Amino acid sequence: MGVSQQNRPYHTPWGYAILVDMTAPTPIRGYTASKDQLLARLRRVEGQVRGIEKMVDDDRYCIDVLTQISAIQAALDKVALGLLDGHARHCMHEGAAEGRADEMATEMMAAVGRLMKRG
Repeated sequence: MGVSQQNRPYHTPWGYAILVDMTAPTPIRGYTASKDQLLARLRRVEGQVRGIEKMVDDDRYCIDVLTQISAIQAALDKVALGLLDGHARHCMHEGAAEGRADEMATEMMAAVGRLMKRG
């Protein structure tokens, strides 16, 4: 037998379902406290990249373009260091409390290795 309308939750009409929020809470990351600062740096980098695009479009001198590329790389390095700092202070601390210190250290060193390889 089917379920009568009186026995359905909240007397939901046939053909409708009750939606339940199944999303997990937003995790707190190591960079959460400095997120606004990191986003500001990334927006600045984005503007610098647009500036380089205009320099190339305007046929600017190669060395000037390369100088701007170097400035962008330095700015991205600062973003990466900020993320690594947050990861070491927050994420690895939590990982150690959960017994995952070695796994977290290996993961972080792999990320550092990838950052150092470019070039």
